[in-house]
Amino acid sequence: MSPTIGASRVATLVDGFDRSPAYAGLADALTLLIGDGRIGVGLRLPSERELTEALGVSRTTVTRAYAALREAGYAEARQGAGTFTRVPGGRSRAHDRALLPRAGDGDAIDLNCAAPSAPPGIAHAYAEAAGDLPAYLGGHGYFPAGLPELQAAVAATYDARGLPTSPEQIMITPGALTAGAIVAQAFTSPGDRVLVESPTYPNATDALRHAGARLVPSPVDPDGWDLDAVAATLRQSAPRLAYLIPDFQNPTGHLMTAGQREEYAAALRRTRTVAIVDEAHASLALEGQEMPRPFACFAPDTITVGSASKSFWGGLRLGWIRAPREQMERLTQARVSLDLGAPVLEQLVLARLLADASAILAANRERLREQRDALATAVAASLPDWGFHLPTGGLALWCRLPGTHGTALAAEAERRGVIIAPGPVFAAEGGLDTFVRIPWTRPVDELTEAVRRIADAWAVVRERPTSTGRPNRVMVA
Repeated sequence: MSPTIGASRVATLVDGFDRSPAYAGLADALTLLIGDGRIGVGLRLPSERELTEALGVSRTTVTRAYAALREAGYAEARQGAGTFTRVPGGRSRAHDRALLPRAGDGDAIDLNCAAPSAPPGIAHAYAEAAGDLPAYLGGHGYFPAGLPELQAAVAATYDARGLPTSPEQIMITPGALTAGAIVAQAFTSPGDRVLVESPTYPNATDALRHAGARLVPSPVDPDGWDLDAVAATLRQSAPRLAYLIPDFQNPTGHLMTAGQREEYAAALRRTRTVAIVDEAHASLALEGQEMPRPFACFAPDTITVGSASKSFWGGLRLGWIRAPREQMERLTQARVSLDLGAPVLEQLVLARLLADASAILAANRERLREQRDALATAVAASLPDWGFHLPTGGLALWCRLPGTHGTALAAEAERRGVIIAPGPVFAAEGGLDTFVRIPWTRPVDELTEAVRRIADAWAVVRERPTSTGRPNRVMVA
């Protein structure tokens, strides 16, 4: 029997849809819900009669909305069975062969990538930004520092967080990873020592290695940062830079307190080490809590890297660097050796999003909080011998296994149609095979099913712990 979604649930999800005209607004709302995964692909939609009653609209409104969905490729009618959701081009349209290159990947639950689908409002921002684009077509289109209006908008977000920032301190980049590569290019030379957290975001450490840096690991424990150990490592190695993620650290989810930031900054000053701070998850506080001030408030020479990918959508492909004024020329010289600027249309989109971000960010956090709670509940129920800290923000659970079986588990889970990343992927210099990372970035039903399959895989691995190896996969988030 095909899975269905009830009329009351659909009514809740489309609440507030544009009613001018109502059928078009309902069709648009359903298209967005199907596109971002909140209404799954292959579900039977409520009958026209059921949805008419649940929404309190005319039958004609629902009939025309369903017809518009079918015409756009987001639904199909099956004789005698009803109307079912789909996406244009099928499920494979959302997959990239670099990320999911193997047979069967297209049908797998991909939890290797900790990045959510777009929240409501993104498509509208693109449509409005397209109207702004003609004003820029008469110029060359290169903005190595970024569109001035977007620089100002990003600077204003730091002002609001208690860190006074001028637009001239902002450089817009094609994503946070490019921002990190620019910083590495500007501030490291072959052989320079750079302190990095372990576990940490692997693409950032790869960028530092490619710049010729020698990495100095600094462990982040399951309970957080050991600042005495950090200070000792800084004294012993005197690194040029320190790459850290104080806001919902990837992958552990830890949040550095204001007191810890102050203590960390003091230790950096003693060794004249410049902090490179990754704030990709800083806007993802899921409990409505007040966030500590940015790390640069405690260490003014900090180079901060930000991103729109987790707050809004990975496909937006925009990030930024915030740096002291005296460092901007150096960053610009490094930047033009890598690229000449981010796409203008995307910058116009982000400027619009930042101008009125509260509603979109609130909806995104609400969705992520629901998914986090569902994932944590499922893991606790199905895998009671695992341990994890429940983050108050971010995107993933960092799960500790009773044994060094992370790589073997990832391989077994992949055979069962779930892709997860084992701990060694995040290790600066090996180890961490007692961990796996499980993001909560997919819809609740997928997360629940994923945990069921992972639990089945764990039952096998626990009895037969030797790994048969796990193919390397591209990690993007």
